[in-house]
Amino acid sequence: MFKHENATNFDDSGRSGLRARIIQALIVLGLIFTALPSFAFQLASGVPQKPEKRAVRANDSKNANALAVVVLAGRMGYIDKTGKFSINPQFYLANEFSEGLAAVDPEYKVTVGEKGEIKPEYKWGYINTSGQYEINPQFETAYSFSEGLACVQFGGLWGYIDKTGKYIINPQFIWASSFSDGLAPVETLEGWGFIDKTGRYIISPQFDDVSPFTEGLAPVKIKGRYGYIDKGGKIVITPQFDEATDFEDGLAQVKLGDKAGYIDKAGRYVINPQFYDAYNFTEGLAEVKEGGKYGYIDKTGRLVINPQFDVADSFVDGLAPVKLGDRWGYIDMKGKYVINPQFHDAKVFFQGFAPVEIAGRYGYIDKTGKYIVNPQFDFAEQFKADVSQFKNGVK
Repeated sequence: MFKHENATNFDDSGRSGLRARIIQALIVLGLIFTALPSFAFQLASGVPQKPEKRAVRANDSKNANALAVVVLAGRMGYIDKTGKFSINPQFYLANEFSEGLAAVDPEYKVTVGEKGEIKPEYKWGYINTSGQYEINPQFETAYSFSEGLACVQFGGLWGYIDKTGKYIINPQFIWASSFSDGLAPVETLEGWGFIDKTGRYIISPQFDDVSPFTEGLAPVKIKGRYGYIDKGGKIVITPQFDEATDFEDGLAQVKLGDKAGYIDKAGRYVINPQFYDAYNFTEGLAEVKEGGKYGYIDKTGRLVINPQFDVADSFVDGLAPVKLGDRWGYIDMKGKYVINPQFHDAKVFFQGFAPVEIAGRYGYIDKTGKYIVNPQFDFAEQFKADVSQFKNGVK
């Protein structure tokens, strides 16, 4: 459930600490980046997500100066919305800009240990929008800046730097995440807790698992069950759930056994557990799985769009990508197709664009289905605030 990241803001779909450590081990082995390029880039960009579903929160405001990360011949660079390079392809990994800086890894090196084990070497740094290094490559992992600080790994431990690269909180944690609502989750031998921007513990390490604070509450795991604490560390919703997510718009999706429902901030069920799978609400609707198919409910739990899709993603700008059979299209909030199923892959709209795949190449369409950027990339993610992300298989 904990929101581990690898070079971007932790938009923060929660993941368990154990799962995150397994993922980290796979990264060290170099398996994810070669076998699962799409998921690998989500890991590199700090948004590990369920492979069959890429839910998002809300659309960013449109930005005419937005940049996009693209991959050519295994190198990543940045283009503007006309397709012109603003920063030439030169990075092994590159991430979206946050607070004026982007985390990049210029080179991927592999050494072989005494027993023949593969040892990947990552060195992340930060560039500005001109492509110049503001912080030279030196970190084993680097997350995006959030609330003025970035979480980085050095010497196997995690700490926090400012935009000059100076350590504000020295590397000392087993794992850590970005600041949200003024606090950051950190892991020690005693468990998970929360620190402020001086590194002082506001909530001492004690939990088996956590997620960052949203809307004043954070999910925590105690003795195998999830509940919620406030920013003072007080338990406000008793641990009782098998799974729990962040609050958004006053509701959080929780799971008991194999059934998902929704609670309010008092811990009361607003929608009783009844769905095999469920996601947080965006634009008033949430994707749920019932009878093996996805549909959409409103905040009363009423099915607004009957379950009929094999995969469904969130509504953004009034449209949602859905998959039926082996093709993706886009529906409106009444369930009517606005863009007919035709794509091999499709993602939600950001900045008025949506990445779609045809025959192994990604391009961008507008809300009418017209190509704004012709299919030419090996992988693409949404435009988000300053940039989009494109990623192909790492070579």
